Amino acid sequence: MTYRIPTEEQTLAVESFRKFLQEEVRPVAHTYRDRFIPKATMRELTQRIAEFGLPGCTVPVEHGGMGWSYTTQGMLFEELAACSCDVALCVMLNMALTEMLLDATPELRARYLPETLAGRLFGAICLSELEIGSNGAEIPMRAVRDGDHFTVNGVKSWITNGVYSDVFVCAVRSEKGLSHVLIDREAHGYETRNVDMIALSAQSTARIFIADARVPATHLIGEEGDGLNTMAKLGVQACIHVGVLSVGLMRAALGESIAYATKHTQFGKVIAARPLVAAKIADMAIRTDAGRLLFQRVFGLMDAGLRCDVQASIAMVFAAESAVQVCRDAVQLHGANGVTREFDVERLLREAMAMPIPGGTTEIQQFGIARALTGVAAFD
Repeated sequence: MTYRIPTEEQTLAVESFRKFLQEEVRPVAHTYRDRFIPKATMRELTQRIAEFGLPGCTVPVEHGGMGWSYTTQGMLFEELAACSCDVALCVMLNMALTEMLLDATPELRARYLPETLAGRLFGAICLSELEIGSNGAEIPMRAVRDGDHFTVNGVKSWITNGVYSDVFVCAVRSEKGLSHVLIDREAHGYETRNVDMIALSAQSTARIFIADARVPATHLIGEEGDGLNTMAKLGVQACIHVGVLSVGLMRAALGESIAYATKHTQFGKVIAARPLVAAKIADMAIRTDAGRLLFQRVFGLMDAGLRCDVQASIAMVFAAESAVQVCRDAVQLHGANGVTREFDVERLLREAMAMPIPGGTTEIQQFGIARALTGVAAFD
């Protein structure tokens, strides 16, 4: 795929969104740095963000979305990630829920999609459990058929949007195999508890506890027993979103470093004039641009209706690992100031350290890339 210059429409959409983020979202993110953003406050943000096309950018117009391209969505999401990874994670899960609802029954779509597109309803995708790690095919959570309902019991872990969630799509083991059901907090009941982490604490990453939730069979997403195919699609989406978050982090770290290096002086000169500092800034820019271009290839393939599993994994591995390096260099460039909370780069580094893990670790992505290239599986 060749590089395409953004259209006038895309440029205007990005510029207006960037202005909004700087004026409305960044101050809130700064206020709640490393502190949990209350659900009411987050909902105010997501409702405003929804006006600019997230999460409904690629949802067809007939379903209430914008009907725009994946490339445009990626450009908008990068802007949000560069402003606040915490808010971006919340919106990311609502984006994933909208994709899932398009595969749901018309009744479920009518009930949940409009509120999700408006940023009023929060969703989560519940795949992870403590016992299985990255092996999603071995999910043990059971959904026992009881007439026209399933009874669901178990615990899901590391669930983004968990405490915020009004509904979530849950991977379960039914009698026909791996399946996905939509569970409503108010109608079916579940409990949530936030997980303490080294970063991204302003949003919700949680454990979800489900006890005898009685869920109608009409809440299946896709066909019963077809969960592996659904999980594969979710895996590609997660891979892409985590990668774009990483690009956003690199962009933020680069911006902070340029601002610091062109103002801070040593021995009578701004440090940007020092060769080693200049080299670091150049390397940050190279990695940031390379990550963005890799994802533009992915979005181009998606817009063309082509598979992009391997390309998405390549882009995610590069971007996630590069984000750690770029944010580490940003801290180093700031010297002693870099390890203080007075500057944002220490937070950016902590957030970057999390990027190679969700959505399938970079090692898992590497296994998939190598299998596609060699035809040899890493596991029997």
